This record gives sequence, C-alpha cells and structure tokens, in this order.
Amino acid sequence: MGRVRVLVVDDHRIFAEALAATLAAEPDVEVGVAGSAAGAERALERAAAERRPFDVILVDADLGAAARRSRQPAEPEAPPGHAPVPRRPPGSQPLAVVPRPAAGPAPDGLLLLARAGRSHPELRAVVLATEDDPRRAVRALQAGAGGWVAKDSSLPRLMAVIRGVLRGETHLPPTLLTGVVRELTAARRDRTESERLVETLTPREEEVLRCMVAGLGRQAVAERLYLSPHTVRTHMQNVLGKLGVHSTLAAVAVARRAGVSPSEPSGPPQRTTPSTPTVASTAGPGAG
Repeated sequence: MGRVRVLVVDDHRIFAEALAATLAAEPDVEVGVAGSAAGAERALERAAAERRPFDVILVDADLGAAARRSRQPAEPEAPPGHAPVPRRPPGSQPLAVVPRPAAGPAPDGLLLLARAGRSHPELRAVVLATEDDPRRAVRALQAGAGGWVAKDSSLPRLMAVIRGVLRGETHLPPTLLTGVVRELTAARRDRTESERLVETLTPREEEVLRCMVAGLGRQAVAERLYLSPHTVRTHMQNVLGKLGVHSTLAAVAVARRAGVSPSEPSGPPQRTTPSTPTVASTAGPGAG
C-alpha cells in the first residue's frame, strides 16, 4: 500500500488540527482538514481535479450539531414591566400536549458520507464518535461508512481501521457490534412485514402507491395514470386500508421500508433492494 491521503472533517478546530498533526507524523500518511461538510466537499473536488484524490475521509459523527443548536430559537423573554415567563418545574407535566415535531434532515455527517460516496466511489469513510450509538452507526454504515471509531482511540487503533477500510473491510468496536446487529435485524424484520403488506396490493394500487411515494397529490396521480380523481381516491383508500395505516405519510413510510420506488412518468413498476452492510468486529492489537 502506497501513501494514504486522509481528509479529517470536524467542526471542532482544535481536535481536527491535533488529529491531523498526529496522523501526519506517520511516514506514509498525508492529511487535509475541513471544518464543515461544504468545506469537505470542496476539498474532495479540488483534490480530484488535481489528480491527488483523498483515499479516506474521517467524519465527525456530530458534524454540524453545534451550528444547528445555535440556530434554535431562544426561550421567550418577558416584556419590560412584566413578570418573567414562568418555567415549568422539573418533572412536572405540560398543560397541553404539543405535537412531536417531525424528524429533521439527516445530520451533516451522514449527508456528507452519502454525497461523497456518490461523487467519489473509490473514497473510503470512517466515522469518529464520542460514544457508541448502534442506531447512528447503522445509519452511517448505510450512508457508506466503513468504520466507526471512538475519538479517544489510540493512533495504532485508528490507523488499523484506516488501513482496514482501504482493504474493503468494515470495522466496528466489539462493544457496538451486538447493538448494530440488533438494529439491522429489526430493520430486516420491518422490511419483511412491509413487503408482505405491499404484496397484498393489486398492480393498479401499487402504481398509485408509487405515485404517493413520488409525492404526487390526487389530481397529479389521476393525470399520471389517466384515471379520474374519484377512482384515484378509491385506490388511495384501498391502499391505506391494506397497509393498515391512516395517512399518506404512513403509507409512504411502509412503501419505503418495502423498497417501493417512486413513480416515474413512464416505465414498469420497480422495487429496489437496498444493500445491507456486512459488519465485522475488530479487536486487535492496539485497540483503544
């Protein structure tokens, strides 16, 4: 194996620069640093244009989290001359039930992994984390990561993972492996049940479902499939009933778990089969 070019992506500048300096002390390692997902993408593009592409990208699991927290609205303050806004005592119940917000976009690190993998297929990725989180680790693997390493790992351990992912291996700490396997098993079980439900649909109902996955409303579905809005409404009701859900969003969630692809303007129905990452525990000499 020749020289290895590594890009460290972390928005904690002191940590990123310290890690880069440590890695650069290795005789066969060249290191670059980026402080954001956007900066990392620019660095990858620039290196590719110079025909000196990076081999491995090390991405902070919490990339962008600090910036997202700083954008959250502050608590309301009382106007001048008014009593302060009362705070609810710890452990007390709210006076009204506030709907739980929908899940936000994927973290910057996961988005970066997915985009970098598409733009630079030969690039290998490792996630740097402050704690073991099986669910996040599975999402990282699905986004294209080949390894998950604690930020306080020793240099020999980190280098072993970097060299391992370059050989096409998947590296997880032993303490994380059981949780990851459990998450993958649960995902497989959910997918199997979703597939069973989708298979109860007629071909026309599955076409309607694919249109729903594509985000089309009733009128747009009618135009796409050359049906009347009333007929589409009936098909949609049948789809919800057979999938055992009460909303379009829930039906789309079932469809995505089953691998149903969005409707295209033309072409036969398709069902995708997402790849399931193969994971391996790595606990060897130098594990930290």
